[in-house]
Amino acid sequence: MKPWPRADTWPVARLIVPTHHIDLIVLNGAYGRTLAFGSGYAESSAFPGSTGTTILTGHRDTHFRFLENLQPDELLLLQTRTGKWHSFTVQARRIVDARTASISTDHDGAALVLVTCYPFDAIVPGGPLRFVVAATETSPGSGIATSAPELMNRHTRDGF
Repeated sequence: MKPWPRADTWPVARLIVPTHHIDLIVLNGAYGRTLAFGSGYAESSAFPGSTGTTILTGHRDTHFRFLENLQPDELLLLQTRTGKWHSFTVQARRIVDARTASISTDHDGAALVLVTCYPFDAIVPGGPLRFVVAATETSPGSGIATSAPELMNRHTRDGF
């Protein structure tokens, strides 16, 4: 279903970061016209919820501003279009040069990579630097992902 009339994108997932009170809809495509309305799924990567590396993008000064404060071992929750939840743990944060860096999408399990422009406080948008956060799926059956909405509500209510 399209989010608005004449839209050339549609929701493919939902991203929740409980510790930062983030709850985002992920739209299909990593294009400027998509990123103006939300975070985007890079179609060259694994579809959200499938095996492989899923790449999500967002603007550094809006939807993905929180990446600046995201730390290793933090929890990311991804809900697919079918309603299934997947939990990921942040493994690393890096600043890379988009002209020379690449993201490997060959991964035996499920991985999630979040990408935005860098630096976060740049006066002029664009530039070659990117801030990249890499996360791997937590062990299936851990029970964390099945309680994602409750986890988000608890963090919001308790003010974590």
